[in-house]
Amino acid sequence: MLPADCAGCGARSGRLRQGCCPRCVAELTGLRPGPARPTPAPPDLPPCTALGPYAGALRETLLAYKERGRHGLARPLGTLLADVVVAAVGQRRPVALVPVPDTAPAARARYGDHLGRLATHTAGRLRAAGWPVRVLRPVRALPRPDSVALDSAARAAAAETAFRLRRGPFGGARPGPETAVVLLDDIVTTGVTLAAVSRVLRGAEMPPYGAAVLAATQKRRHR
Repeated sequence: MLPADCAGCGARSGRLRQGCCPRCVAELTGLRPGPARPTPAPPDLPPCTALGPYAGALRETLLAYKERGRHGLARPLGTLLADVVVAAVGQRRPVALVPVPDTAPAARARYGDHLGRLATHTAGRLRAAGWPVRVLRPVRALPRPDSVALDSAARAAAAETAFRLRRGPFGGARPGPETAVVLLDDIVTTGVTLAAVSRVLRGAEMPPYGAAVLAATQKRRHR
């Protein structure tokens, strides 16, 4: 009932569409998925596709969703992430989405499993477009420091022991060779998290076809 701030630029507007003003909606929908690979890329990092750079309206909308409890943004962000999955996989085929799991403390701090919500909306969008898709959760996260406060070396060290294969059911039967297993994450920075989850899946004979993320950080150049 009350005017809300645009998640992308912070402007107070009564014309928000799914949390963003018309200008930010145009910026977000104008992004086109493309390859994204950190330099240097860690071993075992699967081919990664990102919607766009971690900047502008995309960055601010992700922060509003993850850090400020704007749960309603899961639907439009999930729709955008579905476009990234399509770009990553290419031809229509069965897809198994595997969201990178969060630790329990991080999920509590961020108002729940933010990637799980994104995966649900992404799968719904793909199904509506005729894609055979399911969401699997074969990996669990072990306690580790929040990566936001870590440098690249510390991120790599923490990721090495951060994930384990779940025991028992994890959302369905193991995907067959015709199924594209796609990792989902919101942001790729150094790639060590996606590489670590990929190693766990490879050990379980579920090698990822690729990874789909919303944003990729850009390395700053120092003079």
